[in-house]
Amino acid sequence: MEWTRVSIATFLLLATLGSSGARVEEENPEYWRSQARESLQSVLGRKINTNVAKNIVFFLGDGMGLTTYTAARILKGQLAGHSGEETVMTMDTFPYVGLAKTYSVDFQIPDSAATATAYLCGVKANLNTIAVSAAARNGVCRTQKGNEVTSILKWAKDAGKSVGIVTTTRVQHATPASTYAHSASRKWYSDADMPGSAKKEGCTDIASQLIKNIPIDVIIGGGRKYMTPRGTKDPEYRMDFSAWGKRRDGRNLIQEWQSMKVGKVAHYVWNKTDFDAIDPENTDSLLALFEPGDLRYEVERDPSMDPSIVETTEKAIRILQKNPKGFFLLVEGGRIDQGHHAGRAYMALHEAVAFDNAIAKALELTKEDETLTIVTADHSHPMTFNGFPFRGQSILGKSPLWGTDMLPFTTLMYGNGPGHKMINGKRPDLRNVTTKGKDYVQFSAVPLKSTSHSGEDVAVLARGPMAHLFSGVQEQSYIAHVMGYAACVGADLRHCQGQPEPSMDRTTFPIYSSGAAQTSAVLLSSLLSVWLAIAVLM
Repeated sequence: MEWTRVSIATFLLLATLGSSGARVEEENPEYWRSQARESLQSVLGRKINTNVAKNIVFFLGDGMGLTTYTAARILKGQLAGHSGEETVMTMDTFPYVGLAKTYSVDFQIPDSAATATAYLCGVKANLNTIAVSAAARNGVCRTQKGNEVTSILKWAKDAGKSVGIVTTTRVQHATPASTYAHSASRKWYSDADMPGSAKKEGCTDIASQLIKNIPIDVIIGGGRKYMTPRGTKDPEYRMDFSAWGKRRDGRNLIQEWQSMKVGKVAHYVWNKTDFDAIDPENTDSLLALFEPGDLRYEVERDPSMDPSIVETTEKAIRILQKNPKGFFLLVEGGRIDQGHHAGRAYMALHEAVAFDNAIAKALELTKEDETLTIVTADHSHPMTFNGFPFRGQSILGKSPLWGTDMLPFTTLMYGNGPGHKMINGKRPDLRNVTTKGKDYVQFSAVPLKSTSHSGEDVAVLARGPMAHLFSGVQEQSYIAHVMGYAACVGADLRHCQGQPEPSMDRTTFPIYSSGAAQTSAVLLSSLLSVWLAIAVLM
């Protein structure tokens, strides 16, 4: 206990002396007053953009909650040689900010499938289900039929716009899949992942729906192995059995996609050399699958084989923007989430920094007066930012305070996850441990093989036509409807000049009562879903 008092006294002394991260001008009150006046004047001079959005670029940071957002800002600044806290991310420059409530119909804390259905289709759903209403049950094929809901990507395509998806995960993963597929289970990547009962009842896998449901102009990500017959050797990892094709139905969906593009300039690529050779001005359709599964983390990416999220975002926009009617593009920073699931804050934050760089590239290529750009997250993670670190201290470092167990701790930790380690009843001693490397796993309070999600609201940032509508605290399903309204796609065409308002009758917008029978059915469904959901922490 005496040692703890000494530690606190030392901390207070250092705090009194100040840290090396502080700048002299910040000690002058006028510095902050002047900065505030400039910001105030900028807001006062802001003019609301009420144009119809020709284009929509939707950036989704999977698992990028507010703690991740803040920590990534600091890391981005520190990577550039600054203290980090005062850094301005590209995301920070968006003029309109709101909050979205992320719960799913059956769980307080959601997964990426239920949330994607909400913000892309405008309908809240159950855990692990893709683009179906909450009347569909997790993993139960027969409940899927008749409960399908369509996405903003389909609304845009039906309106004559070009559409695309870019992700750092599999293109069959929950977020991109919700733009084009309908599935009672997010895990039905290929037919090999489906139970026999689901096939007999007529459900189809997500990969097959990728090439069937909507003619998507640009598809970029990973997921080769779900597209080819079982035993098909991967072109990059020919001796890795796990990378080989998985399909049991013998279909080669890549070849099928190519055969569907007769009369168009369409390219399938799987490596950066071929990707770089593609001329956007002379390309109608692009299918680019750079890995058998998810793409590599940014810090482990081979730049000679795989392009960055900045490069893929740029290529997608340059192809799509040729359409005079505009385009819709989803860009997912999917491996932010996976870094968190592994308890590796280093990976998650570097993915978030790369994600912010992709946003900057998109803003360079588009015009604010005609392009609605949105940045949000689907859900958060139980990562904490704690311990009174000094200004400019590494975001991946240790707090100057120690715990009452006389041991140091890191600034970033997790509420649960694989980093829970106890040695003789005590936390690991980090005094001689480097916590700033990519393989370090942050300590977690509760042991889990994979860190769970967390349920707090997420930020929604927007700029461009009708961006001011993203304000306040809204349901996550609100997002899709604002996008549709702003771009005059989907059912609500009031924003288009000369278009009548849609009738708001009970047929279009039915009002449901929450009777005891309905409540019991949802509760029973939730209890049945728990068993599958516990194993799916993605």
